[in-house]
Amino acid sequence: PTHRTPAPWINVLANRQFGTIISESGSSYTWGENAHEFRLTPWNNDPVSDPSGEAFYVRDEESGYFWSPTPLPAPGKNPYVTRHGFGYTIFEHEETGIVTSLTIFVSLEYSIKFAILHVKNTSGRKRKLSATAMNELVMGTSRDKYHRHISTEVDSRTGALLAFNPYNKEFSDRTVFMDVNEVNRTISGDRLEFLGRNGSRASPAAMKNENLSGMTGAGLDPCGALQVKWELEDHSEKEVIFSFGVGQTVADARNILQRFQGSGAIHRELEAVWEYWKQTLGVVHLQTPDSSLNFLANGWLPYQVLSCRIWGRSGFYQSGGAFGFRDQLQDSLALLYSHPEMVREQLITFASHQYLEGDVQHWWHPPGGRGVRTQCSDDYLWLALVTCQYVEATEDVGILDVPVSYLKGPKLKPDEESSYGLPQVAAISGTLYEHCVNAVLHGLNFGTHGLPLMGSGDWNDGMNLVGQDGRGESVWLGFFLYFVLESMAQLGKNKGDDSFAQKCLTEAATLSENLEKSGWDGQWYKRAYFDTGEALGSQENQECQIDSLPQSWAVISKAAKPQRAQEAMNQVYKKLVNPEAGLIQLLDPPFQNSHPNPGYIQGYLAGVRENGGQYTHAAVWAVMAFALMKDKKRAWELLDLINPIHHGDTLEKSHIYKVESYVMAGDVYTADAHIGRGGWSWYTGSASWMYQLIVKHLMGLHLKGTRLELNPCLPDDWGTFKIHYRYRKTFYHIVFEKLGNSDQVMEVILDGRVNFKNVIDLIDDQKDHQVVVRLGGDS
Repeated sequence: PTHRTPAPWINVLANRQFGTIISESGSSYTWGENAHEFRLTPWNNDPVSDPSGEAFYVRDEESGYFWSPTPLPAPGKNPYVTRHGFGYTIFEHEETGIVTSLTIFVSLEYSIKFAILHVKNTSGRKRKLSATAMNELVMGTSRDKYHRHISTEVDSRTGALLAFNPYNKEFSDRTVFMDVNEVNRTISGDRLEFLGRNGSRASPAAMKNENLSGMTGAGLDPCGALQVKWELEDHSEKEVIFSFGVGQTVADARNILQRFQGSGAIHRELEAVWEYWKQTLGVVHLQTPDSSLNFLANGWLPYQVLSCRIWGRSGFYQSGGAFGFRDQLQDSLALLYSHPEMVREQLITFASHQYLEGDVQHWWHPPGGRGVRTQCSDDYLWLALVTCQYVEATEDVGILDVPVSYLKGPKLKPDEESSYGLPQVAAISGTLYEHCVNAVLHGLNFGTHGLPLMGSGDWNDGMNLVGQDGRGESVWLGFFLYFVLESMAQLGKNKGDDSFAQKCLTEAATLSENLEKSGWDGQWYKRAYFDTGEALGSQENQECQIDSLPQSWAVISKAAKPQRAQEAMNQVYKKLVNPEAGLIQLLDPPFQNSHPNPGYIQGYLAGVRENGGQYTHAAVWAVMAFALMKDKKRAWELLDLINPIHHGDTLEKSHIYKVESYVMAGDVYTADAHIGRGGWSWYTGSASWMYQLIVKHLMGLHLKGTRLELNPCLPDDWGTFKIHYRYRKTFYHIVFEKLGNSDQVMEVILDGRVNFKNVIDLIDDQKDHQVVVRLGGDS
């Protein structure tokens, strides 16, 4: 009765410094600054019971009967409706003639979330009611570690309940606060008292007591609880607003509370949240014949990237909190259309996490910067690639001259896979361009086959033992490095650095030859070479005979001979596409008993995650490769296959897929007992790549400074459709007309003026512009 979905379906409500994850049951957890290191309430990832340290209750003060306005923890007798939206979630319910609507959202800029409880009496008589909110306090990584150090008190100035944890060294000054927009309230800072001995959130002792006790202080099992009471005439309505947040100091907490004093200020903030997401998600708006495509691209994909991946850095299945060097750089590519300034900020910030030697922190925790240094072989190259793509899209060449500091710290020993610690900021700095050059030069380390050394893993961290002795080589990394070298050659040439540009081209040419010589396996490209020189991803292997990564990147990088790239992708389609299950495997057959051991990837069950399941990140790259080859039949067929909406558009499919169908899932299983089941939803980089696939490679919108180049790859049965593109404050309403099977642009008509090139020249004159794009000719 409480769960109408096979597993929790969540929403991520976040800003840069604060956030909360909430499921359709009402279960949630909240954090400040870092979703792992400074959890304000407990994080749980139990998809069966979906427990939470946060709870709301409504009580009939005459009968004592109580229920939650959300499906958990104390469900009422009648059904609930949960609606997740961009920046908010709403719960609707009716119980004993009391209709409730609970709206939860997070401020755009401040570290505070609000729960607006709207109550309407339709029972036919006057009612006496109360509303209670309770948050178990963590103020660190886990309750077990920190609960004994937390103290609570009532603030003499605001009346809010305040909490402190001076034993959390990195967040010792932070002040957690909880408040309600009613002067008359009772409070408690004692979780044990609230729940009672052997009590639970479903039936807490506090709901059997007349009021909360007022107990606060140190040495308690800490929580924050507030309760308010009122009388409500028949057909009357009441609004109660609970707030929960954190300040940098006591003074900051008070300032935040003062800023949102009164329901009017809070409702204006909710309207600002709605408007923000409307503007953010409206930069590229599709009106195509495929409604599922429109649904994803016009909202949930960019929302998933920004709210979850970049701001929250947390999901239901992983409460990470850290910045991943390759991860969030890749994510930022989806923001080039809507938030280029955020991509700029990411590049400068991430460059400051590069060591003097050219390698980088694989991941690090804000705000202090403590993280891990690894032998991973692709991280640092993403800085160069994303910089190249940013400059191409924005023509912001000035970013290349921005000075950025380096890190310094103990170098890893040859046999050391990683080291966790807090590096120092070096006295030496370099421009962003110099950081990129440093990264590329650091990557020019090759093995006996002339292929890049794999280190402790390339993009696939699970293959961490392939090159553990320092001799293993990566074929995929060869294609990726080629792509980076070609991109940096162009950037260097434009920068006037001809010697470096020529070095990139020379290295790329040699690498391309070595890839064809040592990477080709007869029908597809190998994946890697072990330290021993044995091949991986070859017909010679019993397990992992083929891996999709080098095949896709043979096309994406343009390093491979076209005929071989075509043949390799044919094998991906033949061996890794599973139409019945609706997925594209990363590799096949899965690892089970391989020797040499490729790494912890073999620890996954066969058909789960990277080990022979669909790793959606790579599946999107495969579709992208077909789109780049202009194999539009396969590109659109496979896009439909991995489209999450098609995995949950019936009740039967939903109970197989189990996770949310409105966002991307990190993987889909092929294991016999769980075939078609999704995993690791929300917190996955596949959302960014899916957005790029749709907008850039299928719709064909290539942003290049003040030009929008059009190079679509469309289904043959599409006729006329529209794309609305906002360039800064100016709208371009683009109508595509297909006059034949070919996607070649015949002419572009901008405000009545005909242009026979596939380009729209953009100006920000804050006027609406009408564009007709005619595609024609027979293919």
